[in-house]
Amino acid sequence: MLEIFFKTLPFFALIGLGYGAGRTRFFPEEATAWLTKFVFYFALSAMLFRFSANLSLREVFDLPFVMAYLWGTAFVYGIATLVSFLRRRGIEEAAVEAQCAVIGNVGFLGVPMLVMLLGEAAIGPVMLVLAVDLIVFGSLIVILITGARDGRMSIRILRTVGLGLLKNPMIMSITAGLTWSALQIPIPDPLNEFVSILGAAATPGALFAIGASLATKSAEKMAVAGWLSFCKLVLHPAFVAVAALVLFPVEPYAAGVMIAAASLPVAGNVYILAQHYGVAPQRVSASILISTGLSIFTVSAVIAWITRL
Repeated sequence: MLEIFFKTLPFFALIGLGYGAGRTRFFPEEATAWLTKFVFYFALSAMLFRFSANLSLREVFDLPFVMAYLWGTAFVYGIATLVSFLRRRGIEEAAVEAQCAVIGNVGFLGVPMLVMLLGEAAIGPVMLVLAVDLIVFGSLIVILITGARDGRMSIRILRTVGLGLLKNPMIMSITAGLTWSALQIPIPDPLNEFVSILGAAATPGALFAIGASLATKSAEKMAVAGWLSFCKLVLHPAFVAVAALVLFPVEPYAAGVMIAAASLPVAGNVYILAQHYGVAPQRVSASILISTGLSIFTVSAVIAWITRL
């Protein structure tokens, strides 16, 4: 456990460095927004393209893996939704809270950290988790909120979801990489060097941006945020573990990567959605802040456990 903690510590130290820079205003909000945009559209996209261009769809897609992750995630999603309804929250707030309970920071934190800690074989499983999060649950929150406001499902909602997926650089870079791999075209050395250099900026840039963005988050609605953080850091990896190890047996290494990905703190893009739709942004903000702080210990514990499997 202690050895794994020290291995994860540099990643969280980078987050802490970003938090300090943002908190002291040495790195203002405007700078954080531009750094996040650079990482999201350029550095992380280059990293994902390079990873996926060296894989085939057959290596990435695994039906039992997808079923296990979907089952475990949907179960926790349902628990968070039920608790929200019991507190007499509406569909919109329930959808946002459920998103906090199951959507982890796989893109900015999981891809660089888990690949470095668990080895390059983790690339495929991590990208599959990321794809399910973005395609299934990223679409679900838009459908629920927009549908609740319109009072019905419509072609406009589906068009909004489709355009959102097409505009997501993570989805597009993975698709482009897998397409390149399927065509069996060798990556020219200059292109390979280009995406390698650009992609290398993703890890420090993403972690620093996470920390700097946390500096602007508030810690209000502590009780609800604490519950949602518990869902994300404890219930989500626990139910995903049950699904991957018992219900839909997945190859042990891939199952371990899936469980580790499920243990990550609440993703920043949940806050972006909450702010965009004007639904409980402070609650999401507090959940991100609390879950990221606690994940220093919980993620280390989960990774230590899965490495013994």
